[in-house]
Amino acid sequence: MIHETSITAVLVFLFFAGTVLAISFYLGAKAKSAKGYFAAGGHIPWFVNGIAFAGDYLSAASFLGICGMIAFFGYDGFLYSIGYLAGWIVALFIVAEPLKRLGRYTFADALDNRFNSRGIKLAAAISTLVVSCFYLIPQMVGAGALIQPLLGFPHYVGVLVVGTVVTLIVVTAGMVSTTWVQFIKGSLLVCLCLFITVLLLMRGFSTADKEGSRQMRAGVPVAEVTGAPGVQVLPAEGAWADKPFVRVRDDKGIVKVWKKEAGDTLSETQTLTVLKDGSKLANGLPRGKGEGQGDLVPVGYASKLPGGVKETGPVGPFEFFTTMQDSEVILWGNQKIVDAEGTTTTVYFQKPTEGKAFMAPGSSPTFSKVKSEKFSDKLDFLSLMLALFCGTASLPHILIRYYTVKDQVSARKSTVVGIAAIGVFYILTLYLGLGAMTSGTLDVTDSNMSAPLLAKSFNSFLFAVLSAVAFTTVLGTVSGLIMAASGAVAHDLMTNFLKIPMDDVKKVRSAKIAAACVGCLAMVLGILFAKMNVNFLVGWAFNIAASANLPALAMLLFWRGTTKQGITAAITVGMLSSLGWILLSAQAYKDVYGIDPTTAIVPFSQPAIVTIPLGFAVLVIVSLLTKKSTPAVAGTASA
Repeated sequence: MIHETSITAVLVFLFFAGTVLAISFYLGAKAKSAKGYFAAGGHIPWFVNGIAFAGDYLSAASFLGICGMIAFFGYDGFLYSIGYLAGWIVALFIVAEPLKRLGRYTFADALDNRFNSRGIKLAAAISTLVVSCFYLIPQMVGAGALIQPLLGFPHYVGVLVVGTVVTLIVVTAGMVSTTWVQFIKGSLLVCLCLFITVLLLMRGFSTADKEGSRQMRAGVPVAEVTGAPGVQVLPAEGAWADKPFVRVRDDKGIVKVWKKEAGDTLSETQTLTVLKDGSKLANGLPRGKGEGQGDLVPVGYASKLPGGVKETGPVGPFEFFTTMQDSEVILWGNQKIVDAEGTTTTVYFQKPTEGKAFMAPGSSPTFSKVKSEKFSDKLDFLSLMLALFCGTASLPHILIRYYTVKDQVSARKSTVVGIAAIGVFYILTLYLGLGAMTSGTLDVTDSNMSAPLLAKSFNSFLFAVLSAVAFTTVLGTVSGLIMAASGAVAHDLMTNFLKIPMDDVKKVRSAKIAAACVGCLAMVLGILFAKMNVNFLVGWAFNIAASANLPALAMLLFWRGTTKQGITAAITVGMLSSLGWILLSAQAYKDVYGIDPTTAIVPFSQPAIVTIPLGFAVLVIVSLLTKKSTPAVAGTASA
């Protein structure tokens, strides 16, 4: 079987979680004041804060999702990395120093620095909560999705474990413990990925079967199949009539699926059948029944290497890519077939692919739009890249990290360190993804498992450590999101908007209660939305953050004509327009409502290319209309 419960992985994970909690309780004594709880007292060293930036930003989606996309589609997965990393240029040159200068604890502090407007406080707080919640859901869903293949527990257990640990981290010591958790996670993640990359380069490439994998049989003549004792090709009828597959029943009555090839040959495939009662069959047998029979076999290998050699031996960092470029690798596609009784059979089939094809953009469903002749498809792609680029510098859990250092110079230095750490990590994901592609350990049903299964191809302890680090990626990101949400509730809404009188002790207590409530809400949502598309939800967060927050922040910093009404209107319009666009898109119709995506109202799914300019336009127009009535004097409360 591909996934088996690893006692070592469980023990290593418990060790990591216990260490993190111990650090949180130890640091809890340093978080008594509001500044200590929300901003770690402003005493975090800039280098630590820079690595914590990486720990905060590199979520499970960045680590497991990008590695999986590269393993399945090649260079296209790396395009996400480019979009995520490029956004930090905006953070470095536009956001870092001014945000530190303007704010105290939260994103709303910076926006409201000149105006003391309750409208800005309310709009910014709601935006922070909305973005944080939408980003929390995929993180919690991802935790549950990881727990079963990595540790062998049910989905809800993963959600509850991560939710409980993270809530304790935030409640006990606030930003102090959150920062050090993210620092530890970021350091471990980069170092571990570097170590595995070195192992990959030392191993090189080989066309031989990897241990535990099976290269699917190819080029079997139809006569050989039909001529074997007790084996027959079933009639191509019903849902199978027009498909490039045939079903073969062996002498034990097990139906397997073969793919038609050139001429009169067939190649064996893998299948996952979901019956009407919800039970699953892998390769025609119940999951886990029989050695290699009731489970999908791990795959992934290079079928041809440059020069016709069987193995390369150790390769250099650049030779690794040139070898992939000149090789042929067996990639995998899939097709769903629904018969008259509603039984769905997903057929996974081989796709021998030249390296020149998957090492260039446009091989995945998402980025094939680059080559599309439809103008709306090209706009959809550009809009996604714009959301990734602009969303990074607008995520509230990233923005509040600038308040943890002592001055503006430290804020800039920590951003540079964060960019360096994140950049190195994303380069390493290219090695890990392509290495997983040829490791012989790919699970065709779960791209997120590509990196852990790659580690397993070396040894089980490395798999255990990588599994634990995968969970710390969730811990670090979720703790930052809950921290941002609790600050929005206690500091922005309760103290500044509702004007509830609170000293430091009461404010910290309120923030801890808010953190506990947000943590519980995150656990509930993670369980309820278990079947939701994670990438779709991450896209929501980036689009909303970029549309609602970036226009207000950028114009406040660079246009003196910005008014409080303009900021409030820009946040509100940007947030609502991006949400509305997404809910009316083809992606939402397909993934959320389950209806025909061709009936969608909006022409493409990613709204940033429309809603970000809309936010800027609304801010400029409203500011011009209200500039005479808005005194920009701090300390005078206004509506």
